[in-house]
Amino acid sequence: MTTTPEQLLTIYRRLLEAFGPQHWWPGQTVFEIILGAILTQNTNWTNVEKTITNVRAAGRLDPNALHELDAETLETLIRPAGYFRVKAKRLRNFLQWLLDEYGGDVTALEGVETSRLREELLGVSGIGPETADSILLYALNRPVFVVDTYTARVMVRHGLVEPEIDYQQLQDLFESHLEPDVALFNEYHALLVRVGKEFCKPKPKCPACPLNPLPHTIEIE
Repeated sequence: MTTTPEQLLTIYRRLLEAFGPQHWWPGQTVFEIILGAILTQNTNWTNVEKTITNVRAAGRLDPNALHELDAETLETLIRPAGYFRVKAKRLRNFLQWLLDEYGGDVTALEGVETSRLREELLGVSGIGPETADSILLYALNRPVFVVDTYTARVMVRHGLVEPEIDYQQLQDLFESHLEPDVALFNEYHALLVRVGKEFCKPKPKCPACPLNPLPHTIEIE
């Protein structure tokens, strides 16, 4: 099965025309974006915003200040994000890594080569590929394509990839077929999430989808 750059760009153009820019990822600071990337697992962004508001109101929107909190207090602050005990552990693991390796200074990450930093992030317990890549792309402006369930679902339903494709293979497909452009990767991922949530659901709404027809490869314009 062969996918071309033109096919990927056609998908992108259609989605951008249908939905417009998505303005991802919301956040006032690098650390706020990182925090959001960790907390957004298995929840919606509204709940993450509530959590970040709690952290900000407590004066803890800083890696070192957040690290100082005991487990119970941290869990209380991030409760709106759901799975708060699990996420508190993941967050503490990240904060400990940042403190141990970079003195708790997120700006120090800017000087680390992308592949090395990705490997380090994946070494933090609870940080998987999607979260690590979200941190790299959205917080640190690295040209890393973020893959998620929506990405795979759209690509499989259009006959562009096999259902068995894994995260790394799908990421490699996008990164090898598109220019390493942070803005493009940013917008493309956000648009795939949008179409996945609104149309390409487990029970798809194909007739109104901007990528219709399905399930075959999109006809190149």
